[in-house]
Amino acid sequence: MNKFPEYFTIWHIAGHYALRLMAYLVLAFLILPILVIIPLSFNAEPFFTFTPGMLSLDPDAYSLRWYNEIVTDQKWTLAIRNSFIIGIAAALLATVLGTIAAVGLSSPWMPFKRLITALLLSPMIVPLIIIAAGMFFFYTTFGLVGTFPGLIIAHAALGVPFVIITVTATLTGFDRSLFSAGLSLGASPVKVFWDVVIPLIRPGVISGGLFAFVTSFDEVVLVLFLAGPEQRTIPRQMFSGLREQINPTILAVATLLVALSIALLVTLEFLRRRSERLRGAE
Repeated sequence: MNKFPEYFTIWHIAGHYALRLMAYLVLAFLILPILVIIPLSFNAEPFFTFTPGMLSLDPDAYSLRWYNEIVTDQKWTLAIRNSFIIGIAAALLATVLGTIAAVGLSSPWMPFKRLITALLLSPMIVPLIIIAAGMFFFYTTFGLVGTFPGLIIAHAALGVPFVIITVTATLTGFDRSLFSAGLSLGASPVKVFWDVVIPLIRPGVISGGLFAFVTSFDEVVLVLFLAGPEQRTIPRQMFSGLREQINPTILAVATLLVALSIALLVTLEFLRRRSERLRGAE
């Protein structure tokens, strides 16, 4: 039961519940279209709508055929493998570069800090179509179009801003005297960074890496510009499926992506709570 302050009038209370209702309505508006695809992915018929058998809960109207299609279709297996290879490699590269950049930007002696921060965060602001076009012409000079290294570097560039933001937020509560104490005891800067700084900011680093992975895993514009036939990813395959041959396999893949997103969100929440516990202990 909610306990309101004594000075709350009936209008304050009504506004409180109205705001809560609006929040629930917005949440339902965002979530319901996603939840609809889950039962449709089990449709036994090649339709994107609920059949009479599904509405009457007839067991014969439901099937795993579209999930089996993901495993047996070489195009989907190639796309899944490419998405994980590119996503993991891009996330690792973005995590390393973003963490180093965040540590440097957190230093009070960093010159032109605002300008450098704006440049590093620009991939979040500039439209993807502009980034993709620019990378295409730049990669053409070095022969990186249609290669895995080219896609990994491009996706890492999109993930670096997320790592910088999360690691910078974690470094806000970091006591720099710990770094100085490690140096005064004779340890090298690299050893102090690895043994002192990294353990304290690890939740932010892992969170940034997960954001970078999700950014790469869901990205389709750069793939359309830079990928060749052998670098087809899940979003690219879904885009092609919608244009060429529509079937509920796309819904099955989307359901699996929703499950993956939920797992990552749970992981991020666990890391956030762990980070709060560490700060409380400090």
